[in-house]
Amino acid sequence: MREAIKLAKSFNCTHHIVISEELDIPGFSDNPPNRCYYCKTELFSKLREVADAEGLPYVVDGSNLDDRSDFRPGRQAAAEQGVRSPLDEAGLTKDDIRKLSNQMNLPTWDKPAFACLSSRFPYGDQITREKVAQVGKAEESLMELGLRTLRVRHHDNVARIELGPEDFDKVVNGLRDEVVNKVKEAGYSYVALDLQGYRTGAMNEVLTKDS
Repeated sequence: MREAIKLAKSFNCTHHIVISEELDIPGFSDNPPNRCYYCKTELFSKLREVADAEGLPYVVDGSNLDDRSDFRPGRQAAAEQGVRSPLDEAGLTKDDIRKLSNQMNLPTWDKPAFACLSSRFPYGDQITREKVAQVGKAEESLMELGLRTLRVRHHDNVARIELGPEDFDKVVNGLRDEVVNKVKEAGYSYVALDLQGYRTGAMNEVLTKDS
């Protein structure tokens, strides 16, 4: 949120903070595979109200061409709510967007990908405010150590850390003790480093066509 406010101010954009209470949505906190559908339905409905109040014809999101290859139930909500995806419509991939952003001198051109903290939990694992806060504290602590691309996946008392390839050596050969201490301070008993590293939609790997 801090970054969004800073970016909006830098472009002199009107900025609204919309409070979205995902954990109060029936079914969301149960963390089913289509969890994002419930969340996006709630969020897009509220954004539609803002757009109507401002006289704006469309609500848009940042989906791009690469998102089509992953399991994205939120896209169904977007379609139902009439949300448009300009980057996807233009046929732009993540790499395309970074290259164009760099050419346009946008400050976010090399910003690491970051997804909703609810995506850190295995499907079926109840999502609570306390768990989300725990994951958030762990990830923020690791970012303060200088790590850029990371996820802390929550497995009860085990934190499974996914890192981008550029951060593996930093942790294994220098920051290991600091990482362990920071993650344990967030409330985890065990700290595991995922050798496969960061990848989009890692929690979807357990899903089957019938899920």
